Amino acid sequence: MVCSMVKKGLLGAALGAGTLFLVFGTSAPSYIKTAFCRMRQSAKDAIDPQFEIERARTDIANLQPAFDQNKETLARAEVAAEHLEREIGTIQANLEREKATILALRDKVKSGDFRLTGHGSDAAEGLRAQTASHLDHYNYTTGILKEKQEVLKAKRRTIEAAHRKLEDLRAQKATLLARLANVEAKLQMIEATQGGNEFNFDDSALSQAKKTVSELEERLEVMARRAEIEGRYGDLDGKASTIVDPRRDVVKEVDEAFGPGSSAKPGGKSL
Repeated sequence: MVCSMVKKGLLGAALGAGTLFLVFGTSAPSYIKTAFCRMRQSAKDAIDPQFEIERARTDIANLQPAFDQNKETLARAEVAAEHLEREIGTIQANLEREKATILALRDKVKSGDFRLTGHGSDAAEGLRAQTASHLDHYNYTTGILKEKQEVLKAKRRTIEAAHRKLEDLRAQKATLLARLANVEAKLQMIEATQGGNEFNFDDSALSQAKKTVSELEERLEVMARRAEIEGRYGDLDGKASTIVDPRRDVVKEVDEAFGPGSSAKPGGKSL
């Protein structure tokens, strides 16, 4: 029995789709979509405005978890930036000390003060090797320092953006609550006015009539414009119409292109 009902339902849907296709052709999906949108809008309009106000208040309250989570993330980012900043300070201090060592070794190499084990060229070579080792380590550490400084700059930019985002989110929440309060006040005023008025006019019919007339006006404009274009271009396989757009000032266009005082050359072929 269930199978029979399913078959009948599928058959009915197929017949309905076939009927729509026969009536509207390839535009059937568009008509179906339009009807669905109108039904959905009608259902939405039937919802109590006070319920929508409460829903909006709930949506605004749902901003709080994201706000709190971002505050936690911001706190962690600030602590990490401070640790990196202290690390950079330590590296800079070590580099200053190593720089002093390198300069002292350089002066010894230049002056020939070789106070190392051995004599002569061996002592000089050992001092130069020691200087080169310190210099290489200094350059390597300097590269690491620059990378950490760039990371710190990026972290600071991210932290500043997060602060602005939190401030903006808080301001937006306050604005939304104020707007919602204004909406609720207007709704109460409308309800009070409707309650004291014995007449009850339904403006939905008037609005629908206005919309229908506007759609018809637009449709007629499209038809008129299509007829104009049809006369101008003709069929795809035929020649285009030689009718000039009545809104086009051809003389003015020629004057602007060649100058109002220009004339055809003597002996030239006339058009």
